[in-house]
Amino acid sequence: MATPRSCVLWSYCGRGWSRLMRTGGPQWLHSSLPAGSLGVRLLSQEKQATETHFGFETVSEEEKGGKVYQVFESVAKKYDLMNDMMSLGIHRVWKDMLLWKMNPFPGTQLLDVAGGTGDIAFRFLNYVQAQHQRKQKRQLKAQQNLSWEEIAKRYQNEEDPLGGSRVMICDINREMLKVGRKKASDQGYKAGLAWVLGDAEELPFDDHKFDVYTIAFGIRNVTHIDQALQEAHRVLKPGGRFLCLEFSQVNNPLISRLYDLYSFQVIPVLGEVIAGDWKSYQYLVESIRKFPSQEEFKEMIEDAGFQKVTYESLTSGIVAIHSGFKL
Repeated sequence: MATPRSCVLWSYCGRGWSRLMRTGGPQWLHSSLPAGSLGVRLLSQEKQATETHFGFETVSEEEKGGKVYQVFESVAKKYDLMNDMMSLGIHRVWKDMLLWKMNPFPGTQLLDVAGGTGDIAFRFLNYVQAQHQRKQKRQLKAQQNLSWEEIAKRYQNEEDPLGGSRVMICDINREMLKVGRKKASDQGYKAGLAWVLGDAEELPFDDHKFDVYTIAFGIRNVTHIDQALQEAHRVLKPGGRFLCLEFSQVNNPLISRLYDLYSFQVIPVLGEVIAGDWKSYQYLVESIRKFPSQEEFKEMIEDAGFQKVTYESLTSGIVAIHSGFKL
């Protein structure tokens, strides 16, 4: 039979026990421990709980958010150019592959998180517009008796070339959104786009709102990745899909050594020469090394409630595309 003291201990398990311990624990526990030992241990645990990494640097969770914001505020205007320079343009192929894997249909509602400069959003709009046009052509071919006037009239009366598709671009950084809006205007993207200032860890959207959630090269900069994944799950409709394109772990030893050499010796120099910012690109390469492996990240996605989680490594694992469904 449990003693009264053990019953008290059991009743505080879970969140109640954690809250109690943060306040110093029950009085009887203090009397059974050496003076000061509990307080020291509790302070140590609290310190560990609020610390995280900013690249290879250990910082508080509050401090990391500000530092990451400053990085992207600093590099926003040169962000796309630096992506081309750092990856020798290969990032474009990776993003194209993300869209091919998504294979959106007309009417798809997409949320692109950390998508400030619009790379994924613009590809999505191009893809669904091409899909819609192909569908329209198939329908017209199936109606052989239409005159050319009727065919021309159908094209002219087309109200929505996207077939009802929409993309919401959500980013926490105002400067990145500003660059994205200008880019959309310069390239003629108007319909089907919306820009929202928002935090991946606390999305400003209702539950079950989107068909697809994408995040490309953004989730490693989030302080609480698990919370961002839970938010992704929350805003997706049942049957919705999560897709993440992110740097990962290289699986070839020779390529890994060359990649490390290029990352640490060349990329920060490019950042200084092109963007005038060595430190931001030093953080970039360090943050990649701190991100979980393909298998570890897969488990994190599953822990957030996603099912049928898979991943595909690209370019020997330099990046990976993870996919999961809300079922």
